[in-house]
Amino acid sequence: MRPVIFSWLFCLSICHGYRLLGLFPFQGKSHFVMFEQLMKGLARKGHQVDVVSTFPLKKPYPNYTDIVTLPMPVQLVNNISYDVMQQLLGSNPVYAVATLGGNDLCTYLGYPSIQELARPKNPPYDAVLIEVFGAHCFGIIAHLLKVPLIGVSTTTLYPWLPPLIAQPESLAFVPSNTLSFTGTMNFWQRMYNILRTLYDKWYFNYLTKRAQDRLIRDHFGPDMPGVRELEQKMSLILINSHITLNGIQPKTPAAVDVAGIHIQDEGLTLPPELEKWLNDCKDGFIYFTFGSMIMIETFPREFLKVLYASLGKIAPVRVLMKIPNPEKLPPGLPQNIYTSPWMPQIKILKHPKIRAFITHGGLMGTQEAIACGVPMIGIPLFADQFANVDAYVARNIAIRLDVKTINEKDMDAALNAILWNPLYRETARNLSQQFFDRPLNALDTANYWIEYIIKYGEDSLRSPAMDLTWWQLSLVDVIAFLIFCTVLVIAILVFIVRFILEMINGSHHGSLHSKKTN
Repeated sequence: MRPVIFSWLFCLSICHGYRLLGLFPFQGKSHFVMFEQLMKGLARKGHQVDVVSTFPLKKPYPNYTDIVTLPMPVQLVNNISYDVMQQLLGSNPVYAVATLGGNDLCTYLGYPSIQELARPKNPPYDAVLIEVFGAHCFGIIAHLLKVPLIGVSTTTLYPWLPPLIAQPESLAFVPSNTLSFTGTMNFWQRMYNILRTLYDKWYFNYLTKRAQDRLIRDHFGPDMPGVRELEQKMSLILINSHITLNGIQPKTPAAVDVAGIHIQDEGLTLPPELEKWLNDCKDGFIYFTFGSMIMIETFPREFLKVLYASLGKIAPVRVLMKIPNPEKLPPGLPQNIYTSPWMPQIKILKHPKIRAFITHGGLMGTQEAIACGVPMIGIPLFADQFANVDAYVARNIAIRLDVKTINEKDMDAALNAILWNPLYRETARNLSQQFFDRPLNALDTANYWIEYIIKYGEDSLRSPAMDLTWWQLSLVDVIAFLIFCTVLVIAILVFIVRFILEMINGSHHGSLHSKKTN
């Protein structure tokens, strides 16, 4: 223990580093890609980072320790078939986040290794980082350690997250990320946006409050704060968003954009056979993947038949496909297609001979394509992928196809457009340049604000709006008072006018009466 303490103190004195605890229990690999690169980046900045996750590093990394590795009750990596995907497509995303990504994960609070984290440490932690998604119960660790709580969101903020930091929602022109609205919303879209946001907030809070409050108090004591109270102690949220992708909206300083923080190729290399195949692509290649979960080989034969026919026609342009189990593909794979169960994706997207990217529209992969200036064909499958692809179509960097209605004619047209219409590549390159044009890169931005919170206190970015009720924040009381004052003034004026008129009429009648008597 003494050498560990000495090395940490030495690093603190030389590197001005802090000790950070990252709690990321969700079993989605696409989520952890962002957390891994964030924590590695903080470690490179001289901080000592300890991580709780279901994805321990395969190789040791300086200043990075997998302090607890959680079991993976649901295997998601390369394990989602077409049939399971259809179930996800029809499910309510709020329910999935609140249960699979929320209440179910909070049961880990009963693990001795997790409870041990809540006990004082020597040296102590300076901040706790958690994913703001569904399992906000893990904020109890920061509460017990009496250190700032920092959130990390792998997407734009879900409807139940802005209240954590009093982030203005601006529902008149900022659509909920559970919807696929792009551009200016009409009246009915704005109305639906408001009603859907209110419902999603209520439903998430309904599903999580009682369950997570019980788990917190069962494992840490009956006097512990509930999950809603813990959420209000969030000092900062690092958000996987950027104005080039998500548009303009007002933001509190505690909402910090760090889109692209996961786009790192450190330690990645192309296998020699694959590198030779890519370099030999005289006419370029298209990269095709449906992400880290979906098994393309389980899709209906009709869908695969369309892929085979259309992708075979574009030869000598080659196609690189990520297929978890290539041996399960039907026979007849075109000669210009190379398959592999794993791909060093960033290296591939950065390759000078890449022409386009065929994707399901996952946020991490599409951000990588945007960073590399690669146009896309999007075939969204579930969750936020529809909204992502629609946003890219609106920016002229992608073409959308429907997985249920796709046919050879539509696929041919999309391939021809993305390969030969210069609009898509030029727009993608311009967007890439805009995406990276920032005062600080994503990692330096995250590091700056994390250090800011630690140095100046957990409330240093706290919005005064956090202390107001909804009706105060919406100025309902002020508007009601002004209306009351206006009505009162009008009533007084009416009374005065009527009184004067009655006086005039009374005086007039009196003079007439006196004339008659005379």
